[in-house]
Amino acid sequence: MASNTKNTQKLTLISLILMIFTSVFGFNNIPRSFYLMGYGAIPWYILSAITFFIPYAFMMAEYGAAFKNEKGGIYSWMSISVGPKYAFVGTFMWYASYVIWMVNVASGIWVVFSNAIFGTDTTAGWSVFGLSATQTLGVLAVIWMIFVTVVSSKGLDKIRKITSIGGTAVALLNVVLIVGAILVLIGTGGKLAQPIHNASAFVKSPNAIYSNPVSVLSFLVFAIFAYGGIEAIGGLVDQTENAEKTFPKGVAISAIIIAVGYAIGIFFVGVFTNWNDVLSTDAVHMGNVGYVVMNNLGYQIGQAFGVSQGISVQMGNWMARFTGISMLLALTGAFFTLTYSPLKQLIEGTPKELWPEKITETKDSMPVNAMWIQCIIVSIIILLVSFGGDTVSKFFVILVAMTNVAMTIPYMFVAGGFYSFKKNKEIAKPFEVYKSEKTSRIAMVIVIFTIGFANFFSIIQPAMNGDMMTTIWSVAGPIFFSVVALVMYSRYEKKMRLQKNKVSA
Repeated sequence: MASNTKNTQKLTLISLILMIFTSVFGFNNIPRSFYLMGYGAIPWYILSAITFFIPYAFMMAEYGAAFKNEKGGIYSWMSISVGPKYAFVGTFMWYASYVIWMVNVASGIWVVFSNAIFGTDTTAGWSVFGLSATQTLGVLAVIWMIFVTVVSSKGLDKIRKITSIGGTAVALLNVVLIVGAILVLIGTGGKLAQPIHNASAFVKSPNAIYSNPVSVLSFLVFAIFAYGGIEAIGGLVDQTENAEKTFPKGVAISAIIIAVGYAIGIFFVGVFTNWNDVLSTDAVHMGNVGYVVMNNLGYQIGQAFGVSQGISVQMGNWMARFTGISMLLALTGAFFTLTYSPLKQLIEGTPKELWPEKITETKDSMPVNAMWIQCIIVSIIILLVSFGGDTVSKFFVILVAMTNVAMTIPYMFVAGGFYSFKKNKEIAKPFEVYKSEKTSRIAMVIVIFTIGFANFFSIIQPAMNGDMMTTIWSVAGPIFFSVVALVMYSRYEKKMRLQKNKVSA
């Protein structure tokens, strides 16, 4: 349907690859992966690219091309393909994943703030009103959530412009990490801080928690999470030049570049970071490991070139400050946007009758009442986790586990509806990668199995190590939100039946 005047704006193969890369690749996944698995993280990124990223991205492309005129997003995709009830539960779970994301980031942003100001993570020593560090972070997270809701509800979304500045700075961090690691490698005469004695280094983790098979398999969910953001490419098909050939090629090349990019990044962390010397202490956790690694990079550059101890420490602190400022800008902009964007799409994309009238009310085009309910829910979850937890380290382990599970479950719903989508001959499919029902069914099974397999081991792994709290919280969010979605939809069905009976009476 595109006119000839728009042809000049079509995405070429290179611009498509760049767009996919910037939507998916996340810097923080590199240091976190090294912290969890060392070099052993590398094969899992390659495996998840093959079994998840590529087949799922092709599904998004087919959905996006078929439903490019639908305004309901993934709700419309699943509703037309499978049915409205399935679509609502899946979409509600998608929205819930952002609620869990807000819980995580509202708490974690204070680690970012600390690094931006001090060049190191000092949050383990923070205390207000005699509260523990974990409880203090929980209270600060609630204050942050209230502040963002107040600002966003006014329709003041200009603050999102800082996202582009932060995003550019975060992208630059990848270059800084690689160039810095090469400098260290040159300065140390090619010696790796984390030695590779044999091939087992790419299988075994230096982290004792990830020393058994169940723990290692649970890392797959983290690798899948690192490919998040693929859903954004669904709308790019009709913007791509010669889409039938260019798009599949672009997705395949992007998957290779992103997988290799993560692999190179993880390897380069090992160039300047010895796991036992730098990451084995209780002070390092999932919330601050990225800043610890970058601080160490600055320090090791100084040491590799004979700089004094004091100056090397300062170089490390300034490297952590740069990382903190970059992440603070990017996360702040993203947080302001995600406070209302997913919620607005959920309410506007689903039948209005599903929602109480007060929730659908808007002011300055913002669903203000719904945003405040969201704020309360996020705050309650934050306080429950922070006041029920132990150390700061444990707190962030729980938050990251919750986020990884919550953010990957909606992928199962979207993939689960793909076979029905392919079987429905009434849906026009202008772009197809999976030419037959058999190939689409195989792709669907592979994607669902990969996500299900990863989540199963991710959920049971903490419990097997005696950490029942993380296991409980990992499943509590998805279960709670799925029950809420089912209750809401049953109320909607009852309401529709009553209206139908009134009309027919």
